[in-house]
Amino acid sequence: MIISTPIDQGEPEDSQDESFFDSASSESLVEVRSLWVPPEFHGQRLDKMLASAVPEFSRSYLQQLLADGAVTQNGGVCTKSSTKVKAGESWTIELRATPQSQAFKPESMPLNVVFEDEYLRIIDKPAGLVVHPAPGNWSGTLMNGLLGLDAALMDLPRAGIVHRLDKDTSGLMVVARTRQTMDALVKQIAAREVKRQYVAVSDKTWEGTKQKSIDLPIGRDPTNRLRMAAVDLSRNSGKLALTHFHLLDQTSQGALVRCILETGRTHQIRVHMASLKMPLLGDALYGGSANALMPRQALHADILAFEHPMTHQSMTFKSNLPPDFLGLLSAWSLSYNEKT
Repeated sequence: MIISTPIDQGEPEDSQDESFFDSASSESLVEVRSLWVPPEFHGQRLDKMLASAVPEFSRSYLQQLLADGAVTQNGGVCTKSSTKVKAGESWTIELRATPQSQAFKPESMPLNVVFEDEYLRIIDKPAGLVVHPAPGNWSGTLMNGLLGLDAALMDLPRAGIVHRLDKDTSGLMVVARTRQTMDALVKQIAAREVKRQYVAVSDKTWEGTKQKSIDLPIGRDPTNRLRMAAVDLSRNSGKLALTHFHLLDQTSQGALVRCILETGRTHQIRVHMASLKMPLLGDALYGGSANALMPRQALHADILAFEHPMTHQSMTFKSNLPPDFLGLLSAWSLSYNEKT
């Protein structure tokens, strides 16, 4: 057993996880503990020792503290989880709020709610809004905004978010308000019963038939972990992915394309557009050209259709193109007069 002694007794001792740091005054909540390594932990990894010494906090949270320099030994900071500890050593850990531990908190922000009832909401997400907290974006996300809009969502995983859009993709998302609705929507999405359609622009020329389907599995790019890629499942891990594309209009400057998802893989449309040699305008990660008229990737989720999981009503929502998209289409003389 590892002896864990609070050095500063200014905080309550009954907190069970990092939610202890969720209050608005969390920046001032700090507890420093001194840890003594017993003989049975000699030669063990530092992260294993910490997990045993401070069991009321999650391993993920303790890893954050390690990375942030909150763990010291004889006054020296240690950030490596794999460091081997020695019997009799004295370590110190400073328990404090981290960006990740504070991520699941409500924030007031304007959200475009196009529909809501007691079971779900339809959100029209603007470009630039991150959906989930993640490194570099621990606050100011759609999840934070949903919690600010509805405190009851604190009881739902990911505040009821059942699917996502990339930061630079605008458009429609459905968000659950109850656990029963959330579970039902997840099943509908898995069964491909939620219809999601997008419009996209590329500055490349569309060639061949006006309708094409891309059936290429998608997985993590084995040469660049920041990207996804069309992969060979016999050699790389990945998941089946199918997207239907329809050419809506084309001029000498570029093409306007309708994208219909059959599956919902990470970066699916972006990867499949690139496989057509037509990367999205503004999507530098997948070879898209930069353009002052569209400083983000030219992708908008404009149609969302599904059966309401509780009322069983057939529902279809359509989002108007945002100003940056309209400006691009006007400048390139592309027509969006589509019958849907």
